Amino acid sequence: MTTQRRDSTRRTTPRIALMAFLAVLTLGIVACQPLPGPGTGGTSSNCSDMKWGSKAKVASRMSPSPIHRVRVQRHRCFDRMIIDLRSSPGAGWSARYTTVTSPGSGNTVALRGSASIEIVAQAPAYDNNGKATFKPANPKELANLTGFDVFRQIAFAGSFEGQTTFGIGVRSRLPFRVWSEDGSSGTKIVIDVGRRWP
Repeated sequence: MTTQRRDSTRRTTPRIALMAFLAVLTLGIVACQPLPGPGTGGTSSNCSDMKWGSKAKVASRMSPSPIHRVRVQRHRCFDRMIIDLRSSPGAGWSARYTTVTSPGSGNTVALRGSASIEIVAQAPAYDNNGKATFKPANPKELANLTGFDVFRQIAFAGSFEGQTTFGIGVRSRLPFRVWSEDGSSGTKIVIDVGRRWP
């Protein structure tokens, strides 16, 4: 019996080690895959190249780097929201037209506009000690949107289990894109919502 147990242990140990190595390798490959960049669209003089669509967009990559700021910008062809992280690695996201809810509680986040986009950034809004890194004065109004054509309201819905949820109230269901920058110019998630359909 003792000999059989030893033989079994010798056979099992290399198998466990191999499985652990493959798991780490797979995790490394996912973490190193580049996130989608800006690509093309929304830069021509007539804004006719915004063929982004309005379906859900997803890019999976969890980041331990906390969110610390949200900004907005107006462009000729779209309104832009930027989620800034403190450092690399860049975070993935999910973005879709839906009713926005607070993570954890599931409470609905009311937003102005005829449609709403839920953005879930795969990064926390707190540091390793659980201290908040993103503390807006008014979570329901993250930016002054006076003069914006598409955006009606941007709200912070909460951060839970390493992911952070935002809501964008928009004029109507319009094409949008989501992309990431992870480099010398900063680490951020960018959401562009077109001013009209091409």
